[in-house]
Amino acid sequence: MNKIASGIIILVIVVVLGSVIYLTRPPKSATEDIQTNTETLTPPENSKLNLTPYRISQEQSEVEFNIDEVLNGKPFTVVGKTSQVAGDILIDLGDLSLAEMGTIRINARTLKTDNINRDGAISRLILKSEKEEFEFIEFKPISITGLPANANNFQRSVVEITGELTIAGTTKTVTFGGIVDLISEDQISVLAQTKIFYKDFGLTIPEVPFVASVEDEVTLKAIINAFPVSEEGSE
Repeated sequence: MNKIASGIIILVIVVVLGSVIYLTRPPKSATEDIQTNTETLTPPENSKLNLTPYRISQEQSEVEFNIDEVLNGKPFTVVGKTSQVAGDILIDLGDLSLAEMGTIRINARTLKTDNINRDGAISRLILKSEKEEFEFIEFKPISITGLPANANNFQRSVVEITGELTIAGTTKTVTFGGIVDLISEDQISVLAQTKIFYKDFGLTIPEVPFVASVEDEVTLKAIINAFPVSEEGSE
């Protein structure tokens, strides 16, 4: 084998190894705590409404995505989860229909599946969350329907929350369906879900030999528990 051929083989090996290392190394760490720079809601001055600010608890909240694929010839559902979600809600306990939700932020770098190599690919190639401008997924609520005016007995309500969802720099209007449960004056629970097409957000999923196909639709879920800000020591 001549020197030129040997050099080409070595170069190919170096490129392949470099690509493998790039694709399989763990995602970058989060640059900051999720609550930092997340919109803080406070009741307007001189407001006649009795609005109480509640804040999402990372310890008791979680968001996830589900997407179906055919992995090694068998159906498989990829599930990615993170507790790094933040946001505020203003509640008038006398009239829940007046509730306001601030921007909900999720640190995309912290989404974890069952495979660290997949996590790296999601971060670098799909969500591109290693880029500073794409680190966070944001949902800006526009409207909430279904909340009752009467908050007596801390009842459970079926709601729809419509807002602008931004992923990797692309924003689309989506509606989450779910349940809001005013467990007590000290805790609000929100279960929400929607489905999106990842291509609508300009996302692409790279082809790999062991994955035969990936569904176009992604299910997004959120389990959120929020508590009065004063009780978390944030005021």
